[in-house]
Amino acid sequence: MAELSMGDAMKQFLKGSRINSGIQSVQIEAIWEELMGKTIAKYTDKIQVIGNTLFIESAVAALKNELLFQKELIITRVNDAMGEKLIREVVIR
Repeated sequence: MAELSMGDAMKQFLKGSRINSGIQSVQIEAIWEELMGKTIAKYTDKIQVIGNTLFIESAVAALKNELLFQKELIITRVNDAMGEKLIREVVIR
């Protein structure tokens, strides 16, 4: 039987767990300002990961419009920051 480090064991557990999307959402929120800039981060109300979809909520119509044009950039930046192909789609609300 192969030995796993505690970190690897946790990663394997979380990969198959429903807790994982909540943890990923928190991780993305923590680096959101670094990824997208202060202005976008300031007016982003909520970030949520469900499956391979990133949901971004904002009450600012102009920001929503800007984010719609930046979907591919958001996917690339988030996936690069997370070190895996986590996000395949972005939904702006």
